[in-house]
Amino acid sequence: MDATGASALARRAAGVIAAPDVPVPSPCMSVCKMDAERRYCTGCLRTIPEIAGWSKMDDGAKRDIWRAIRLRVPSPLGAETNP
Repeated sequence: MDATGASALARRAAGVIAAPDVPVPSPCMSVCKMDAERRYCTGCLRTIPEIAGWSKMDDGAKRDIWRAIRLRVPSPLGAETNP
């Protein structure tokens, strides 16, 4: 994920987390490609189980995934960010 995409995803995550009364949108970016370690999708930073279970989750669980995504967004120094 490039810096622009990471920044946009982090902003989206912050917005979703901050709006508890709004339906939770999918983080899908239509990239659908797993990273080399097969941990996360390179577009939305979700795991395969998170992607597969998304449609069955309630909004609370979906917001939890958005929180996890926010932590997974790579920082400019190569480390994952903190909330």
